Amino acid sequence: MADWSIGDVRVTRVEEQIGFASFPPELYLAGFERELLQRHLAWLVPNHYAPEHDRFVTSVHSWLIRTPRHTILLDCCAGNHKARPGFSRFHQLDTPYLERLRAAGAAPEDIDIVLCTHLHADHVGWNTVLRDGRWVPTFPNAKYLFSRIENEIGNPDRNPAAEADPQRNRAYRDSVLPVIESGQAVLLDGTHAIDDAMLVEPAPGHTGGHVILKLADRGEGALFCGDALHHPLQVYAPHWNSRFCELPDEARATRRRVLEHCAEHDALLFPVHFGDPHVAAIARTAEGFSLRFVAGR
Repeated sequence: MADWSIGDVRVTRVEEQIGFASFPPELYLAGFERELLQRHLAWLVPNHYAPEHDRFVTSVHSWLIRTPRHTILLDCCAGNHKARPGFSRFHQLDTPYLERLRAAGAAPEDIDIVLCTHLHADHVGWNTVLRDGRWVPTFPNAKYLFSRIENEIGNPDRNPAAEADPQRNRAYRDSVLPVIESGQAVLLDGTHAIDDAMLVEPAPGHTGGHVILKLADRGEGALFCGDALHHPLQVYAPHWNSRFCELPDEARATRRRVLEHCAEHDALLFPVHFGDPHVAAIARTAEGFSLRFVAGR
């Protein structure tokens, strides 16, 4: 567990799991070029790529963001006891995620805002827990922020394509719908200011309603990018999409916009799938962009 400070804001990584991607690189990233992988092996191994398995190393974690006014949880991993057939990495998990959240200094009752960058299964799972045979919100005092567009896309009762999408159908019913039925959901249209330091912005591409969170406090900045980037090699190849990006052209445009913002504003990049040390500073180069990892304390 590690902390980063952005002005007066404290950011803590809360891990659910870290391990190998479910697919080899050619299937994980569309347009993947092995020659680029070979050029960067010196820093990719062992925390971001395992050559003996030919798999990327990827993390699934949340960001706990504490400001003087709010305690925010950004993205809620895959969750325990969720039926995810076909996704062995997320199927019927039993992890000590809530214990890790408490060890980070926040009980479920302390969270006052949950922000889901999108509604794929590995970002909404801990929205709910199973209690007496029912899925109920994990964070009883929180408002859950979802993009309205994302909610429309993800609802299998309103969108037939979502019913056929294993990333969405069960996840919506067990991890999103109970939050909406509890009255705790807030559906966002366009940009949304959480407070003077934090702004939620649309960032479509990975999904149609994907959002990012920008943070600026006391001259320091951060950008929480959700799945705009899945792996650090995409900093060097922003034209590579993950296999799960639903709108490829928009995903590439959003990824470049994210990297440009970080480079121009010295904002640290906080992804949810990068391996250790998870957070990166982005710089412009003659060829595009580069990264420097920034370890937490």
